[in-house]
Amino acid sequence: MQYKKIENRVIAEEYTQWCRSLTVLGDSVVMESAKRELIEGISSMLGMKPESSSEPQQSGLVLAEIGTVGDLVDVDGKQLNDDGYVIKTVFSGQENTIYIVGKKDKGVLYGAFHLLRLMQNRENIQQLNIVENPKNQLRMLNQWDNMDGSIERGYAGNSIFYKDYQFSAELNRVGDYARLLASVGINGIAINNVNVHQEETNLITSSLLPKVAEVAGIFRSYGITTFLSVNYASTIQIGNLTTADPLNSEVREWWKEKAEEIYSYIPDFGGFLVKADSEHRPGPFTYGRNHADGANMLADSLQPFNGIVLWRCFVYNCLQDWRDRSTDRARAAYDHFKPLDGQFHSNVILQIKNGPMDFQVREAVSPLLGAMEKTNQMLEFQITQEYTGQQRHLCYLVPQWKEILDFDTYANGKGSEIKKVVDGSLYRNRYSGITAVSNIGNDYNWTGHTLAQANLYGFGRLTWNPDLTSESITDEWIGQTFGDDQLVKEQVSRMLLKSWSIYEKYASPLGVGWMVNPNHHYGPNVDGYEYSVWGTYHFADWQGIGVDRTVKTGTGYTSQYFKENAEMYEGLETCPDELLLFFHHVPYTHKLKSGVTVIQHIYNTHFEGVEEAEELVETWLQLKGKIDSERFEDILNRLQEQADHSKEWRDIINTYFYRKSGIKDELNRKIY
Repeated sequence: MQYKKIENRVIAEEYTQWCRSLTVLGDSVVMESAKRELIEGISSMLGMKPESSSEPQQSGLVLAEIGTVGDLVDVDGKQLNDDGYVIKTVFSGQENTIYIVGKKDKGVLYGAFHLLRLMQNRENIQQLNIVENPKNQLRMLNQWDNMDGSIERGYAGNSIFYKDYQFSAELNRVGDYARLLASVGINGIAINNVNVHQEETNLITSSLLPKVAEVAGIFRSYGITTFLSVNYASTIQIGNLTTADPLNSEVREWWKEKAEEIYSYIPDFGGFLVKADSEHRPGPFTYGRNHADGANMLADSLQPFNGIVLWRCFVYNCLQDWRDRSTDRARAAYDHFKPLDGQFHSNVILQIKNGPMDFQVREAVSPLLGAMEKTNQMLEFQITQEYTGQQRHLCYLVPQWKEILDFDTYANGKGSEIKKVVDGSLYRNRYSGITAVSNIGNDYNWTGHTLAQANLYGFGRLTWNPDLTSESITDEWIGQTFGDDQLVKEQVSRMLLKSWSIYEKYASPLGVGWMVNPNHHYGPNVDGYEYSVWGTYHFADWQGIGVDRTVKTGTGYTSQYFKENAEMYEGLETCPDELLLFFHHVPYTHKLKSGVTVIQHIYNTHFEGVEEAEELVETWLQLKGKIDSERFEDILNRLQEQADHSKEWRDIINTYFYRKSGIKDELNRKIY
């Protein structure tokens, strides 16, 4: 959103003829945002400010909702959903006009950003006939911000929302964030951590609700609905009750009154995000109730106001004895929630992580996605790079997310991809969508590593349309961020698109996961899973490695998938190599489909990962002078740290398995 000046005079003059005037038909805070954004973008890129008008001019840009456009342009409103828009070029005599028409004002805003994106990437705008509808109804972000100003799993500075247990006195940055999110179609945000501390519980009290309402107003002007994470035991913490039992009448009445109070401050409040009964968070299990009981109680309180409950399915017993090979955290979400299908109210959405473990660099897709035909579901990604280098390493996650969205669950036969589960089309859900844990903070570049911005951008674009290719999303972001230099586009695209593979090579192999330091999750530690105090979670011994999740000899986890995938993962020969150790315990000498043994694959990939991390540095150095010095040096420093750190990963992982297995590297490379 730099809206860098267009130096090519031919292109600048072509755009100018379409942008001399700006007519806005309609009046709302969202329409005003669309107008303001176009004026700022055009002024910056073309060096001229369009004339504003409320009456159509002979030529220029026209912003309108479908109900106000009249017969000025032929637009079929039946083509559009509530957030959809049309961008259409019209030639009529001396009139050259680009119409941006939305079903509602939010569609107009999204259309305005689409036009600016085309101009930033120097696209031809003379014959536009674009019809766009988001595939997903809910397109959200979860902020894991705490009121002390810290961010759980935050790698880009402190919170832009909170400081010293109060809201920030300067909320301009929140306004800029709203602009960023709206530019890629995000329409919802939960503004505090799912692990709700005492201070965040106060967000639903009269002491802080006026400030919540102020922040909600900023997001509202960009078409974004505000949600709050709530502590399930709020009735005890701030309600002066002795219980949080969801079937207790006093508890139910307290939440109904609390919802009424919140909506008196924020009439369009979205609802509650809840993490319950996991990692020491309170929940309905305390009272012998199930998750449907807990979620439905909150849903009842929100229903009169059209609010919704986002109930996280990240639920497992972190105190299990990991020496018992029948213990399997991967089973937990399905085991807890699948039996409750059909018991949740219609304004409850189960928020399901993309994998059954915890946002690993490689893990299987959660079998719960698609398994609950009678329950609203949404998918949860993690943009912040908790297990993928923490924005100190380059790891572009769009290719990973694409794989997950394109994964066929076979829930309703062939063609039942995850993207169809979460857009609601597979089961005709009332509510559905995609959410993610945000990666921003108050660093000057928002994300710590400038190239990590591409993950935030890519998430928004994929959530709008999961059928977009990784390559097209990457090209869009590079053009808007670094300009139209061809070498920059080619090199940065190659760096981004290879980076997930590079990180995976020098991190944990073949889907086994983890192998990071406990608690802070940065850097290699083969036995570092914080809850495996009784032994290793990956069951590596002198003979082999991997978790046996088969029905035949293991935890039975494979049975949670639909038949086609269950059979694929159950069989040693049919299981994809990249997930082999996630599903099977095998000897180090087991040969992969490539013909390479497991132990040799571990050695090879860790050496290759280091070489390719060093190549990232060399590739970036070729762009010196083509990127402004501040961003160039910042990115270079991050890439150099990554290259150095990849050697630590290589040496620790390879040494561990050399000593464990006693099998030498076939290429006689140095392993300590």
